Amino acid sequence: MCAAATQEGAEETRLSKAVRPLVDSHPGLSGIFPLREGRDAFAARALLADAAERTLDLQYYIWHDDMSGTLLFRAARRAADRGVRVRLLLDDNNSTGLDATIATLSAHPKIEVRLFNPFFHRRWRLIDYFADFSRLNRRMHNKSFIADGQVTIIGGRNVGDEYFEAAHDVLFVDLDVLAVGPVVADVSLDFDRYWKSGSACPAETVLAPVSDASRAEVTAAASRAEGEKAAEEYSRAVAASPFVRDLLARELNFDWAITRMVSDDPAKGLGRAPEKEHLWGRLTRILDAPKTELQLISPYFVPGAQGIETFAALARDGVKITVLTNSLEATDVVAVHAGYAKRRKPLLECGVTLFEMKRASPVPSGKDRGLTGSSGSSLHAKTFSVDRARVFIGSFNFDPRSAKLNTELGFVIDSPALAQAMTEAFAGPVLARAYEVRLAGSGSLEWVERTSEGETVHRKEPGVSPGRLLAVRVLSWLPIEWLL
Repeated sequence: MCAAATQEGAEETRLSKAVRPLVDSHPGLSGIFPLREGRDAFAARALLADAAERTLDLQYYIWHDDMSGTLLFRAARRAADRGVRVRLLLDDNNSTGLDATIATLSAHPKIEVRLFNPFFHRRWRLIDYFADFSRLNRRMHNKSFIADGQVTIIGGRNVGDEYFEAAHDVLFVDLDVLAVGPVVADVSLDFDRYWKSGSACPAETVLAPVSDASRAEVTAAASRAEGEKAAEEYSRAVAASPFVRDLLARELNFDWAITRMVSDDPAKGLGRAPEKEHLWGRLTRILDAPKTELQLISPYFVPGAQGIETFAALARDGVKITVLTNSLEATDVVAVHAGYAKRRKPLLECGVTLFEMKRASPVPSGKDRGLTGSSGSSLHAKTFSVDRARVFIGSFNFDPRSAKLNTELGFVIDSPALAQAMTEAFAGPVLARAYEVRLAGSGSLEWVERTSEGETVHRKEPGVSPGRLLAVRVLSWLPIEWLL
């Protein structure tokens, strides 16, 4: 068990002065602003880091050491230099190559870094997988960003160029929300719960000490990256965003709604959380069963046999169910698609409408996708709406891994406006950017592509090679669904 930091007393900050009048005029409600565009999502984080005066609490599954990751590391470092207490909680599964950067940050007197379910063999991680698979197979998939305990950002985005529209060869279609009001205190308490958990270990107890020369090189490399032409151009594009102007002018049009945070007990990361307290169980209790309509967006959609039964029962009761997930050409994890693909016919037979996101652009030449490599574009948002009245937005994928293995975080928002926006997306943009999967008269699958020129019907999965199709078929035979 790792020692926990104590929470500092509340102080007045610029953010609290800006937020309080809004919150006071909407008692009991939280203000929600969707961050649909990647550059807006980056800008919100960067501006909040620069505005923080007291605390900055950051919790992420992935934090890439690329342009946007470096820029946000630098923003956190600037905050610490101003005296802001910065706490960074990272899942250790994707931190390969970041040890020197993490150690350098952790050496700052105002920055603490903890690693969730860390690998103790830093160079040969496979050793730990063989020795401690049960623990290391459980990851912290949560994503949250909290400034001064006044404003938070949660949702599907990790930190990296592909999430913030800064990458040229890959783009994730994603969704976060920026929130103010009572739900922020809930996210802050949840962060403390994870920070104090038995899975969160101080970085200095895991990483080798970093030399002064290495720290200097990490700092110099970050300065060089910040000054590169691509970073400067991206920063200018972000600064020109209408969202940035509205945020700075305090003119964001918040949707004020009852908002409940749901999250897993961090003990799930050690396999010690009661199943009845898992996020999915709590989420279904809050939402209740849909009465008329369920619209679900999940990049990794593996309903399993139990999910099929649930959908079939809802459909028999007259509930209209629509699902959007990644097509095989767009997915970045073929094994997960294999778990979904074998469930498509039963889903369609029980009345579910299926859409699969297209790849938006071709993979650059010389790029080998392999079985889990990047495609040109991939759906990454995780959200669903119930009865056009309530919406879930968070990190939870509709798959066994999110339900049983990883920890997750999200909001249930009682907002007909957000639910209506999702309905409108399915009526317009989704149809233009996705295939509709249907059952043909013969009982086989067909993919309907709609463009301005009309409909094209594909009799086999579009945009993929025979080898990729074979890989899906083979993977679908393996007993690995519980891992997906």
